[in-house]
Amino acid sequence: MAMPQNSTGENGFCFPQTLDFSHPAPPPAATARTLESPGGQEACDTPLSNGTVSSGLPSPSSSQPLCSTSPEEEETQFGQGIKYVSAEGEEPACGWGDFTPGCLQLFNTSKGVLFFLCVASFLQGMTVNGFVNTVITSIERRFDLRSYQSGLIASSYDLAACACLTFVSYFGGNGHKPRWLGFGVLVMGLGSLLFSLPHFTAGRYETLSGSQLGVCGGNRSLPCSRDASSLSGYRFVFMLGQFLHGMGATPLYTLGVTYLDENVKSNYSPVYIAVFYTAAILGPAVGYLVGGMFLNIYTEIGRETDIAPENTLWVGAWWIGFLGAGAASLLISIPILGYPQRLPGSQRYTVMRVSEAHQLKDGSHKKASDPDFGKTVKDLPRSVLLLLKNPTFIFLCLAGATEATLIAGMSTFGPKFLESQFSLSASEAATFFGYLVVPAGGGGTFLGGFLVNKFKLRCSGIIKLCLVCTVSSLLAIFIFFIHCPNMPMAGVTQVYKGSALPAGHLNLTASCNAECGCLQETYSPVCGSDDIMYYSPCHAGCKKVAENLRNGKKVYQECSCVEEPFLPSPGNAEAGKCTSSCEKRPLLLFFIFLVILFTFLSSIPALTATLRCVSDRQRSFALGIQWIVVRTLGGIPGPIAFGSMIDKSCLLWQNQCGEQGSCYVYQNSAMSRYTLIAGLVYKVLGTTFFIVACFLYKPPPSESAAGSSDASENGNSDLQEQKPSLPAEEEI
Repeated sequence: MAMPQNSTGENGFCFPQTLDFSHPAPPPAATARTLESPGGQEACDTPLSNGTVSSGLPSPSSSQPLCSTSPEEEETQFGQGIKYVSAEGEEPACGWGDFTPGCLQLFNTSKGVLFFLCVASFLQGMTVNGFVNTVITSIERRFDLRSYQSGLIASSYDLAACACLTFVSYFGGNGHKPRWLGFGVLVMGLGSLLFSLPHFTAGRYETLSGSQLGVCGGNRSLPCSRDASSLSGYRFVFMLGQFLHGMGATPLYTLGVTYLDENVKSNYSPVYIAVFYTAAILGPAVGYLVGGMFLNIYTEIGRETDIAPENTLWVGAWWIGFLGAGAASLLISIPILGYPQRLPGSQRYTVMRVSEAHQLKDGSHKKASDPDFGKTVKDLPRSVLLLLKNPTFIFLCLAGATEATLIAGMSTFGPKFLESQFSLSASEAATFFGYLVVPAGGGGTFLGGFLVNKFKLRCSGIIKLCLVCTVSSLLAIFIFFIHCPNMPMAGVTQVYKGSALPAGHLNLTASCNAECGCLQETYSPVCGSDDIMYYSPCHAGCKKVAENLRNGKKVYQECSCVEEPFLPSPGNAEAGKCTSSCEKRPLLLFFIFLVILFTFLSSIPALTATLRCVSDRQRSFALGIQWIVVRTLGGIPGPIAFGSMIDKSCLLWQNQCGEQGSCYVYQNSAMSRYTLIAGLVYKVLGTTFFIVACFLYKPPPSESAAGSSDASENGNSDLQEQKPSLPAEEEI
């Protein structure tokens, strides 16, 4: 550990006054040693972090000053402030082993490590929360997977994280954090490469020609195999890839946060953490956009096909993103592995820091201040017990779990909500949602950290800020009382003659398409020239496909079920859904933006409050325990809870070999109602938990907390406020 030391002629505390000691000074501290001046004389004695002075020299006489300096030197010293010198005689260098070139030391700063950690968190968010969510449907189609199997693939990430969090946060928190971080990013990169491996080992993707598939009389019976396909075995490869993703990302959001917090000023810490998390939020948004672009490329690059991307048999190049992200993760792990255990000059921030940990009535929180605490497995139960006895920490974890449930639900079903309400295609909804999340999620995350730094909020004030944000998003969520009407769909929301269908009834067959032999397995919606949607070109009675595209989409002609107004001839139909002209769209989007903004606005303040309400030595472990609670109670069950409620609003289910598949069409009014219920339940719970956390928080005594005011404004004043006065016999 580095110790603050005084040096002659350079930023030291040198006293021209004479001192009179009545007895010899105490022996030197174990980690402190005297420095020699260039002239051969020994320098000032070394002050320890608690303010006492140690010396191994005989007491100076009353006629000699402790440090002799000229007036010019004294002015320079006090003008420059304190210089912190490593106890080992040199600052920690950036490099790999003995290879520490000077050019690398330009990056051996808090901003340098922030940059590389931001790149790592961006890649993690883009891969796990972007690419995986975007390509999951293509993977199901390519490898004959059921929905529950793809759900296991997605859940493998959280299962791995929960399994590794306790071990990584406990031992990594007391170890060399950059090495844990670097190897974590390395493992994450290997997981991405493994995830793309099935594309190269499963053989070519073969499918039927799309020239006449779907039109009246052109439907073909698709093979229906109830036995598990040999390709479905690749789900274990995907699960292992996701498991490596979870293992690799575990240090990133526990040790990475505490490493930043330890190496910057306490007031700047929320801003650094906010930038770090903003990069993690921008990652999924970019993943949605880039992943959507790759899905427009046929998976077998170089082979021509006449199947269009909107066809249900199309499989895009889902694997390209994982190859690129894996290679980038391997590269970015190299500089992270080169960082030292602590950055140069970081020791002064540790000295300046004043604990805001919750004060337990029995005083057991003081055990964590022991330098040897937490270095062995024997201390693990005691560490867990200390956190469980901290009510502020517990309720902050529960509040984080409720917010994580909403975030997981929004990220999973947000595109689906927009797709249903505004009658968008899946790719359009994903892109639209990405544009919505970037300013709201990213901006809210950064703004939360900025507000904590701007107003220099202490722990209790931070919790109150979280409460204000949660209440604001609670009020904004009432917008889900409003919904857009469903677009009319023949046989689903209305019969072919124009009258409404009773709820729960479905009739896709009419006299106009009875002779077409349409299959319900082939879902490919089209929009007729009468502004009514049809299940497929076959169900619209379309006989042929036009050679020319209209607005980049296929046009079907001679559709017997589509009635042209004022014309006796059959109408036309265009591939895709009918465009919605919902007048409430701007209002819905604005309040959805507010819900996302205020939800993410409280994320960094809540994280900062968690770091401050526990002792310094327990920060990494506390974040690990919090992530376990958040994932167990929020991240894993969140999508399941939202999905089960939204599925209740389904009007049209997929029929796959006689089994119920995914939902094709939702009832918008019911979807909004169930989304409102789920949002209100979790927002009310979150508000309650923040109120209880604020009420139960017990800060340190005011006299010890006073030293932390304006902690980063003036390092000298902080040290002076925290130092106890010298004993009476040592005073001037």
